[in-house]
Amino acid sequence: MNQPRAAAESPEGYGADRSARPAGSGTGSLSEAEIVEAALRVVRVDGVEKLSMRRLSRELGVSPMAPYYYVADKSGLLDLVASAALAGIHVPDIGSGTWQERLRELIDQIDEKLRKHPGLGDVLLEQMLRKQLDLIDAVMAILFDAGFSARNVLAAYATIHTYLFGRRRVGKANPADMPDQLPESLARATKHMADLNGKYVYQFGIETVISGLEAQLVRQ
Repeated sequence: MNQPRAAAESPEGYGADRSARPAGSGTGSLSEAEIVEAALRVVRVDGVEKLSMRRLSRELGVSPMAPYYYVADKSGLLDLVASAALAGIHVPDIGSGTWQERLRELIDQIDEKLRKHPGLGDVLLEQMLRKQLDLIDAVMAILFDAGFSARNVLAAYATIHTYLFGRRRVGKANPADMPDQLPESLARATKHMADLNGKYVYQFGIETVISGLEAQLVRQ
């Protein structure tokens, strides 16, 4: 099977200093990299819902119109930010380990990006489906190399994707929102709610997913 191609180290145009262009009103020496870094700071501090062109301009200390010289609107800004957040993921070489080891290494890297930018979970999900197709292709290439049929490669990727992104929403559960009196099993389990966003639950889940894929491959 062909070796999966490496994901791009950086999104197109990200990090390029565009200050050499004729500056618009209030742009100064602003670069695209500075815009992305400022947007990520806003997301980390205030959440993605608070990210706007006006909030970004305040973070940068420039006029409200300055960011529009680089991005047309908030949607374009989110595309830049998501591409930057997913940049630098290394696709394991085909001879670097078993399919299970390579799959785990790739998924671990994606999870680390999600962990580093928790407010961008939904944006990264949409970005991967629309523009980061190289990452999806890399996961599927490993599954094809393992011997899964095309139908099962799609089913396996859907399972991995659902786990990576869906568990983030489960992790938002707040114990304070639960009733004081809970059924016995629920009360015993929810003592460990803090684990939902930690490494333990992630490792438990991804090991379960990969073990399940191994079992499915044997059935196939």
